[in-house]
Amino acid sequence: MEPSREIERLIEIMAALRQPETGCPWDVVQTFETIKPYTIEEAYEVADAIERNDMDDLCEELGDLLLQVVFHARMAEERGDFDFGSVVEAVTRKMIRRHPHVFARSDADTPEAVKLQWDDIKQAEKRERKERRAKRGLPEDPLRGHLGSVQRSFPALVEALKLQERAAKVGFDWSEPAPILDKIEEEIGELREALRNDDQAAVADELGDLIFALVNIGRHVGADPEMALRGTNTKFRNRFSHIEDSLAANGESLEAATLERMEELWQAAKQIERSLGDATSKE
Repeated sequence: MEPSREIERLIEIMAALRQPETGCPWDVVQTFETIKPYTIEEAYEVADAIERNDMDDLCEELGDLLLQVVFHARMAEERGDFDFGSVVEAVTRKMIRRHPHVFARSDADTPEAVKLQWDDIKQAEKRERKERRAKRGLPEDPLRGHLGSVQRSFPALVEALKLQERAAKVGFDWSEPAPILDKIEEEIGELREALRNDDQAAVADELGDLIFALVNIGRHVGADPEMALRGTNTKFRNRFSHIEDSLAANGESLEAATLERMEELWQAAKQIERSLGDATSKE
């Protein structure tokens, strides 16, 4: 089978891989649940390529993410639920419907007006979804309630942010960042208490409360917590690589290095970052 720039070829390839008699033994036995972790992983790899501004990797990772969509659609088609065309039709219908200011007549001519219009259309879609499920004899919509649109399958940090954003829309929110800092201090105190009592269940509970409060302060100051943490992860990688490289340059190893020696090199890495930052700001 030859490669192609057309989506039809990818759909054909997936069908061949899933063919019970002649397909790939690994692909044939996969299910929605077994593939789900790969779908999430591929989405993160797309985000990583974007952050590194690596267009070569981005092209490849977008392909891997598209493969996940085709994979899920193929499994659904085998069950008689829907196919890839159904997925495309649903999203194109949604985009046309949610952009009447582009594809039809609308007075929404500012970003704020478009956002309000988008929310109104989504509410109408939810009502229609509820009616469709009722006609098909399906159980009550699992996305019911004001927080129902926030998927439980999101990474916990993203879910926390979206829950807070949804709650804020009906006024359940702090009015300014200062009280959130007080809440963070309160949660730290409760975490300390749980640690003193050596209560592992309470430690996990209070740690979750503390992280939730940290997400909230990030939201209020306009710092996306997911991106902030990813930035810190990158910083940690770079500093730890400096430790590793510096030790190797001196004939030392990570395993043999003391914590004090590694901390010395960590501080050196921080100083290098500051110097580079100062040099960049002067350009």
